[in-house]
Amino acid sequence: MTSVLAVLVGLAVVGLGVRANAADDTYLIGTGRYDVTGPAAEVEMMGYAMPTQITHGIHFRQWSRAFIIADSSDTSRVVFVNVDICMGTQILKIQVVEKLRSLYGDLYTNDNVLISGIHTHSGPAGYFQYLLFELMSLGFVKESLDAIVGGVVASIQEAHESRQPGKLYLNSGLLAGANINRSPAAYVRNPKEERMKYMSVGNDTDHEMVVLKMVGTEGNDIGMIDWFAVHCTSMNNTNSLISGDNKGHASFLMESAMSPPGTLPGHAKFVAAFAQSNEGDVSPNTKGPHCLDTGKPCDLVHSTCNGRVEQCVAFGPGVDMFDSARIIAEKQFNMGKSLYEDASQQVTGPVQFRHSFVDFSDVAVNISGKILHTCPPAMGEAFAAGTTDGPGAFDFKQASNTTNPIWIAVRDILHKPTKEQIECQFPKPILLDTGFMNFPYPWQARVLPLQLLRIGQLVIIGVPAELTTMSGRRTREAVKNILVKYGKDEGFGNDTVPVIAGLSNTYSDYVATFEEYQEQRYEAASTAYGPYTLDAYIQEFSRLAMDLATNKSSEPGPDPPNYLEKQWALHLPVVFDAAPLGKKIGDVHKDTVSSYNINDTVEVQFWAGNPRNNLMTGKTFLTVERHNSTTDQWTVLFTDASWETRLTI
Repeated sequence: MTSVLAVLVGLAVVGLGVRANAADDTYLIGTGRYDVTGPAAEVEMMGYAMPTQITHGIHFRQWSRAFIIADSSDTSRVVFVNVDICMGTQILKIQVVEKLRSLYGDLYTNDNVLISGIHTHSGPAGYFQYLLFELMSLGFVKESLDAIVGGVVASIQEAHESRQPGKLYLNSGLLAGANINRSPAAYVRNPKEERMKYMSVGNDTDHEMVVLKMVGTEGNDIGMIDWFAVHCTSMNNTNSLISGDNKGHASFLMESAMSPPGTLPGHAKFVAAFAQSNEGDVSPNTKGPHCLDTGKPCDLVHSTCNGRVEQCVAFGPGVDMFDSARIIAEKQFNMGKSLYEDASQQVTGPVQFRHSFVDFSDVAVNISGKILHTCPPAMGEAFAAGTTDGPGAFDFKQASNTTNPIWIAVRDILHKPTKEQIECQFPKPILLDTGFMNFPYPWQARVLPLQLLRIGQLVIIGVPAELTTMSGRRTREAVKNILVKYGKDEGFGNDTVPVIAGLSNTYSDYVATFEEYQEQRYEAASTAYGPYTLDAYIQEFSRLAMDLATNKSSEPGPDPPNYLEKQWALHLPVVFDAAPLGKKIGDVHKDTVSSYNINDTVEVQFWAGNPRNNLMTGKTFLTVERHNSTTDQWTVLFTDASWETRLTI
C-alpha cells in the first residue's frame, strides 16, 4: 500500500473464594476502562466470516471495561471484564492472566477473572489460537491480540488502583422491541409447556434486563453492568468501520449521561458495561428477514429466497445499519439507566468464585438414568449457510439434514469423519470434522473453561459459547435450583439472581437445546459437541454450583493448551507507507467549505500513514475542535471514539 487516503493482596485459593460474613453489605469496588481498538486497515473483521469485510476505518473505538469487586475485608475478589470484541478467546485469557501474574502475583488468576465479549461483528480478527476462527483473517494477527491484551490488562490495572468502599444494588425489568428470534422454527421444537412458562417475559427471546448498580459509601456513582441478550449485528457484513455496535454505543450513552457535558469518550469516571447474555438465536434486526429481490418474507424454515440464502437478510429497525445500531443502543441505554436509577435491592453476602476446565469432547452425561456422551467437535453444513443477520454462500441452507456429495468429497479430503463420529453428531450432516483436524494446529477447542462468580445474591455464569434463548433459560434455572436447594448455609435463597455472561474466556461456538438440534439451523449446526452439548453444560455448571452451595473447592480439570508459538500468520505486514510524489503525510487533500447547515456532513480528506503502523491506542487519529474567538482557545468536541465521527481509510 503506497499511500492511504484517510477520511492489597487478597487470598486467591484455586477454585475457591473465601467465605465472608453472610451479612456483609459493603464491598471494595474498582472500575477501569481502556482502549482495545486494533488495526483499522487491511485486517478481516471477526464475526461474519466474510472475506471482503476488511477494516477500512473507525466508526467508534472499542474498549475494555473492568470491574473488581471484593468483600469488605479484602480477602476474596472477582473481576468481570466486558470487552467490545466479538468474543473472549483462550489465548487472550492465557495472555491476560500471565501479565496479571507478573504484576500482582496470584491475586488475579484464571479462577477469579472473567473476560466476556459483547459480540460485535465489526472488530479486527486474528486473536485466536484455533484455526477455524483464523481462516478468513489469513491466520493469526499479532496486532489484534496485542491491542486487546494490552487494553484488558490496563483496564484491570485502573480498576485495581481505583478501588473504594461502596454498595451494590440489583434491579431487573423487561425491554421489548429490541430483539427478535432469528430461528423461530427451531425454537418451537422445544416442549410447549416449557415455552408457555416464558410467554410473559419475551416468548421466544429473553426480554429481561438485569442491572448491577455500584455506588460509593458517600453516594457517588461508580459504575454499572447491564446484561441483556441481543446480537451485536446491527452493523451488517457490508460494514468496514471498527465499531462496538449497539452495546458499545449503549455504554457510551450511559457514561455520557453520568458525566459532565463535554466529557469525551473514554474519559468518563463512571464506567458502564452493556454485557452479553444468551443471545445465540437473538437478532437486533427487528424488521425481520426479507428477500432482497422481492421484499417478501423469507422461507421460515430454511431462511431462503428462491431456494438460496444469499438474498434472505434481516434489517431494521432503522433506515440503515448505523441508524439501527443507534436505535437498539438507545433502547438498551434508556432501560438500563431507568433500572440503575430505581435499583433498590441491596446486594449482601460473600464474594466467591468457582472455575473448572472440562474436556467437552467426551463428557458422560446422565440423562434420566442413561449415560450419553458429547462428541469431538464438528461443524454441520448449515454452519456455512450463515444466518439472516449475515447469510453464507454457495448452496448451503439452514435446517438441512441432508448432505451434498460435492461437499462430502471436499470434507473427506480435509478429514473423513468416522462412523462413530457421524452417529455421535446425528442428525448433523458434518461439513468440517474439526475435532480431528490438527494441521497446522487444532482447528477447534476440546478443553473449555466454566466459571461462576458470586457477588452476594448475584451469580454470574461464565459460558464460553453462545447459548440460545432456551438453552440460557435452562442453564440459569438449573444453577439457581442447586444454589437455593443446597446453599442455605451459604446465604443462598429465592432472591438468588443468576445471569448468563456469554462468549466468556474462550469460544466454542453455539449451544442449542436437544430439541433445537434436531432442526439443524445455523445455531444447531454450530453446536460443536453434538446433541447433548447443553446437557453437558448444565451438568458441569450444576457441579460448580454445588461446590459453591456447599463451600467446597472445584476440580481444576485439564489445563488448556497454549498454541501461541505454533501460530501461522499469512497476513502481510505493511511493506511500504508513504504519501504520493509531491505530497507529504498530513497534507489536506480535500478541505472544508466555508459554511454548513444543521445536519450537513463535514468531510475532510488528508494524506495519512497506514494506521497499522500506529494504532494510536488511548489517543485519536482525528479531532473536531471549536474555536473560541474571545479566548483564542480550541476545545475538542469529538474524536475518532465519538459516534458523531467516521474515519474512513
